[in-house]
Amino acid sequence: MHHESSLITILAMGFVLAFAFGFVAIRLRLPPIVGYLVAGILIGPFTPGIVADIALAGQLAEIGVILLMFGVGLHFSAADLMAVRWIAIPGAVAQIVIATAIGAAMAMMWGWPLGAGLVLGLALSVASTVVLLRALDERNSVGTVNGRIAVGWLIVEDLAMVLALVLLPALAELLGGRADATSMSMPELLTDLGLTFGKVILFVAIVMAIGPRVVPWLLSQVARVGSRELFTLAVLAIALGIAYGSAKLFGVSFALGAFFAGLVLSESRFSHKAAADSLPMQDAFAVLFFVSVGMLFDPSIVTREPLAVLAVLALILVGKSIAAIVIVLALGYPMSTALTVAASLAQIGEFSFILAGLGIALGLMPTEGRDLILAGALLSITLNPLVFAAVDALLRRTRGRVEQAEGGPERTSPRYRQLEAKLVEVRRRAEERAAKLRLEAQELAKKFPLFANMDPGALEELPTYFRAKRAAPGERLIRAGDRADALYFISSGAVEVSVAARKIRLGPGDFFGEMGLLSGERRSADVTAVDYCDLLILDQQDFKQFVAKYPALRAQLDQMAAQRAAMNRQPSPAE
Repeated sequence: MHHESSLITILAMGFVLAFAFGFVAIRLRLPPIVGYLVAGILIGPFTPGIVADIALAGQLAEIGVILLMFGVGLHFSAADLMAVRWIAIPGAVAQIVIATAIGAAMAMMWGWPLGAGLVLGLALSVASTVVLLRALDERNSVGTVNGRIAVGWLIVEDLAMVLALVLLPALAELLGGRADATSMSMPELLTDLGLTFGKVILFVAIVMAIGPRVVPWLLSQVARVGSRELFTLAVLAIALGIAYGSAKLFGVSFALGAFFAGLVLSESRFSHKAAADSLPMQDAFAVLFFVSVGMLFDPSIVTREPLAVLAVLALILVGKSIAAIVIVLALGYPMSTALTVAASLAQIGEFSFILAGLGIALGLMPTEGRDLILAGALLSITLNPLVFAAVDALLRRTRGRVEQAEGGPERTSPRYRQLEAKLVEVRRRAEERAAKLRLEAQELAKKFPLFANMDPGALEELPTYFRAKRAAPGERLIRAGDRADALYFISSGAVEVSVAARKIRLGPGDFFGEMGLLSGERRSADVTAVDYCDLLILDQQDFKQFVAKYPALRAQLDQMAAQRAAMNRQPSPAE
């Protein structure tokens, strides 16, 4: 039975040691990530003692990456991504080219072939989105202009690495790797590239076209059931399901698939609830990501190849940073943006490990290259918080010197101002949409006596039960004698109620159809639209489910039904 406890071992030892060393790191005024990495080294195969399952740890870490990228998507709209494209796309591509060229040149100086150098350079050129998000989150900077530029930049890098993973097997023989079934002729290579681009474009198109309709609708149905654990399960199912489907069907990485899953949900009214429900699991599995990095690290590489380790670390911390600063400034953005992006790129992570493993499998890179990449990853991840702290200190000093110049260095950059205004407008529109829907539903619900005295939490939930409907003049909404199936709130327009030889006109803020729901009897009136109407409808089943969740409303419901029944028994006024 020992082999069956590997999952328990990695979870127990990983969390216990990560907690212990994370706590020690904080007490020593170091980032907790350092403690997590040390915990991974201690349970890895290169140190004595308990050895956890590396493959299993990597899979658990992948779940953390998926959940974290899903969370990024929840706080990052498609409009945000489009807004930063003119700096993220050219900047990321240029930085990858420069860093790859430097890495390849460095490897060739060590006597490595061109293919090994290209793999090393690519692995060192791409930063870890997980590490970046942790750094930005600690500074409450994810939602800032510079934070969104940095996230967009790394998303472009991730997309570029997806293409690199497709190209490497196709070009392996040409670059000096092993000739096998993966080698292709030029026409086959071009065809394969076209298929890859097509799959990525198809995935994005399907997710962005269908996702905003299906995913919010699905969560709406789950929310109506009223089960908190089922809603949390639905969020996890969406994140992991889309991530898995994107990888298996379209060749997109798990992380990017999860990002687009969150992006789809970001415009929904459920985005905040989904983010809150998935946050604890994001944190727990993100810790396992750093533990798994530590497990892969062989500390002996530092003593065996100290100069090579220092060269790799210099490229990650200095070379990439300088390249990013030059690129950002050349694109017309201020030094604050350049420094933020530079600090964001001063580390490597998950895609670097994948590229290293593929390079070794294809015979392009020696195993020593993987050790150097892992050493660079562990050291750069450990030092990255210090890099951000240095950037923060430098920005504070810079702002102090130019405080009199139009409010700060960012104000001197027209492109920064334009992007800032665009992102502010995107946020404003999203907030207005959410606030309008929430306020409209709440105000209409308050006009219904049954919901007038509801607590704020219940009233906040009520809008999730509504569905919208439009009606044209002359359209019959309710017919006398029909079964009661819904309660109607009038958002705009007017309707005419015909009951007992009387005609009653109702307008915005009024409601109708409640009598049939309260009494359980058939409709007693005809209701016809006399203007173009926008209506919010509460279906009978949803009405009953909501009332059942709040027993305190039952007495009010019974009392109102009795009052309406007595009113209907009264004779009609004489004409």
